Amino acid sequence: MNKSDITSKDKSERIKELVELLNEAGKSYYAEGTEIMSNFQYDALYDELAALENETGYILSNSPTINVGYEVLSELPKERHESPMLSLDKTKEPEALKAWLKNQKGLLSWKLDGLTIVLTYNEGSLVKAVTRGNGEVGEIITNNARVFKNLPVNIPYRGKLIIRGEAIITYSDFNKINEIIPEADAKYKNPRNLCSGSVRQLNNKITAERNVNFFAFSLVEADGVDFHNSREEQFKWLNTQGFDVVGYKAVDSTNILETVGWFEKEITNNDFPSDGLVIIYDDIEYGNSLGRTAKFPRNAYAFKWTDETAQTVLKEIEWSASRTGLINPVAIFEPVDLEGTKVSRASVHNISIMEGLKLGIGDEIKVFKANMIIPQIAENLTQSGNMEIPKVCPVCGKPTQIKQTNDVKSLYCMNPDCQAKHVKSFAHFVSRDAMNMDGLSEATLEKFIQHGFLKKFKDLFHLGQYKESIITLEGFGSKSFDNLMASIEKSRRVTLPKFIYGLGIDNIGLSNAKMIVKELGGSVESVVDVTRERLVKIDGVGDVIADSFASYFEDDTHRKDFYELLEEVELEEEKSDKKADTLEGKTFVITGAVSHFPNRNALKELIEQLGGKATGSVTKNTSYLINNDAASASSKNKTAAKLGVPVITEEEFLALAGRQDLM
Repeated sequence: MNKSDITSKDKSERIKELVELLNEAGKSYYAEGTEIMSNFQYDALYDELAALENETGYILSNSPTINVGYEVLSELPKERHESPMLSLDKTKEPEALKAWLKNQKGLLSWKLDGLTIVLTYNEGSLVKAVTRGNGEVGEIITNNARVFKNLPVNIPYRGKLIIRGEAIITYSDFNKINEIIPEADAKYKNPRNLCSGSVRQLNNKITAERNVNFFAFSLVEADGVDFHNSREEQFKWLNTQGFDVVGYKAVDSTNILETVGWFEKEITNNDFPSDGLVIIYDDIEYGNSLGRTAKFPRNAYAFKWTDETAQTVLKEIEWSASRTGLINPVAIFEPVDLEGTKVSRASVHNISIMEGLKLGIGDEIKVFKANMIIPQIAENLTQSGNMEIPKVCPVCGKPTQIKQTNDVKSLYCMNPDCQAKHVKSFAHFVSRDAMNMDGLSEATLEKFIQHGFLKKFKDLFHLGQYKESIITLEGFGSKSFDNLMASIEKSRRVTLPKFIYGLGIDNIGLSNAKMIVKELGGSVESVVDVTRERLVKIDGVGDVIADSFASYFEDDTHRKDFYELLEEVELEEEKSDKKADTLEGKTFVITGAVSHFPNRNALKELIEQLGGKATGSVTKNTSYLINNDAASASSKNKTAAKLGVPVITEEEFLALAGRQDLM
């Protein structure tokens, strides 16, 4: 076998290897929402594959260079497109755009990074919306498209209209949605994945809550409208119909390079994700006359940013634990300037990516901003691979374990009592009905736990010692820190029922806590030492509640923590009322909206202050159901009617309670 044969064989083997790698990465990214390599790595491997295929003429049937996408996997109904939705040929060289445009006029626009949608209107109404899918078969998402934030469901034009565009979610909405997702490993990695999941929901209520936007980028069909052979006229006409059109600028050979530069500077100000630019001939007939290749149309061309990279040194991997037990690696490196900002950290996402990059302390690495926004590691120049995966959790110090899902390896803390897994317990303790500490959202608590500031509830009262660290955290400054400290100090004065409720004892709500404390005389000792037998004698306390309450204080650790925590607060008496016995012996259920109180809990609190009880279900022991809509067909109203329980309004309740002053 001669040298050329060996070389040819090596190249074909490399092609097979690249196809497998790229297909696996594409499947993970598009179908499963996980990343096993960065965009930078993907593009580099794709370019290598394309060059090898061009050189050898050897192209596998499943090569990503000839396959447009992946088969759709959801339960949504599917439909074949009338004509294939092809991807675009691309370049990273501005001069190549100029050479492609020649002497024609073109429209240069953002290449939005979302989900491509085809919309069909008939007689002025949206009748169908289909995703791009794999380019030939898409998913029907009409009901979801109807709730896109900026999409007109009805338009003035009465003929048949077919347009294509991109559904996207802005960075600001992406951050807001991720902020309220408690589990770190459940958070979306980027706006595109969030948009894909939002658009393809089976329940369009979820889609509506995600603020999906649609931007048209191509008019396919509009019967009877003369656009004077101009794509720009099509865009302007779409604006008159109520559509938002992708941002664009008209260019020719004299200004195209300058305009590319304008887009490159402007992207840092954008609130929407974009991974490049698209240029299309303004002359519709000329563009259509050029036809297409097997994969690319010839009337448009894509431009991808040449990522600005910077070389730096990896200082450490910070391991960030979450409430699900997932421990994420974050690369910390010597600060560098990228796209006009200083960058010193980048998420590595999981162990698979970390191992693929062969990261080690002291390695020379190149970093970039994906889509010129999100810091990522492009490559590792030294590849020492000396990074040790922690054998213990950085928060609790207990053993960790590597788990593998869909070929992605991740690190988990296996300790069920890890503080990082108890964010909800802390959130409950600081809630309004418990200690009422403002400024401590679940996301903030999670950050404090990850940084080691919080291990027990009592640590909340000593956050001041971490001021210098806290004010450097994202979303915090000196003013917000001072506000937090003031709120914590204010919370030190608390009633015993709220204090007990904040402990999070199973089956013990605020009403139960108030009832138990009141019946036991209000002393700490009577509460801590109460027996099950005494508890079940309290009206409304059954075996389950009694066992939960007594078991909690029988635990030595709980008792020790309780008394330590008690040293941090000053117990105050429940607010007494001059008519404290007005509702003695009466039981109320509240349903529906309230108007004289900020919420139903406030009404419930007044009932208890006046000697009454507030429960959640209507029974034969219920005295009154409070509902401002007496004619409501709610299940509680039906039960009340069946049992003969009177339904009263807030005004009627306040009159009954002798609190007309609140009307």
